[in-house]
Amino acid sequence: MGKLTKKQKEALTKYNPAKEYTLEEASALVKEVNYAKFDASVDIDVRLGVDPRKADQMVRGVVALPHGTGKQVRVLVLCTPDKEAEAREAGADYVGLDEFIAKIEGGWTDVDVIITMPTVMAKIGKLGRILGPRGLMPNPKSGTVTMEIGKAVREVKQGKIDFKVDKTGIIHTSIGKVSFSPEQLRDNAKEVLTTIMKLKPSTAKGTYIKSIHLSSTMSPGIKVDKTSIPGL
Repeated sequence: MGKLTKKQKEALTKYNPAKEYTLEEASALVKEVNYAKFDASVDIDVRLGVDPRKADQMVRGVVALPHGTGKQVRVLVLCTPDKEAEAREAGADYVGLDEFIAKIEGGWTDVDVIITMPTVMAKIGKLGRILGPRGLMPNPKSGTVTMEIGKAVREVKQGKIDFKVDKTGIIHTSIGKVSFSPEQLRDNAKEVLTTIMKLKPSTAKGTYIKSIHLSSTMSPGIKVDKTSIPGL
């Protein structure tokens, strides 16, 4: 392990890594223990008592964060010409079809979200090997394959995110920036957790939510006391 900087040492004195904090305390503390010089992202990690290898225990969902993500989300809309104006008016950064499919086949993936229509999915299917590993493949379950192009673009721009449990049973997603207030981070975290609870598989046995941690891009993880959150 490398030598700790003065800021890192100072951050580590502000919290007890063995202690579980209430969500309100953790939302404030994650700002205090951050030592990055930039506006770092704040993430939530939720370990679930599920087996992601079983199709009926795959937890995947969509949530609209009350206060957004704090990020500038770059949206590409792959659509037919009759939907292009709707996409642009809603705020899409890139709009088109064949020319962008060709760019992606050439290795271009400089976007955060891709939204498309059911009628053109046959063309986009061949991009799965490129978009899939990057989490960019449009999916009806996440609302990125739809005929309501304008609505989908606006929701993504306003803070709608999708998440899914990884192969180790953890959901990892961003809930804002260090510049957010503790209340904004708390509200966004609650919204994510409430959605995860609603998605509990009927086949999941034992403890569903095993642990919760908050952290920023360059900070230690802060344990959250599950009992401090109503409904968990």
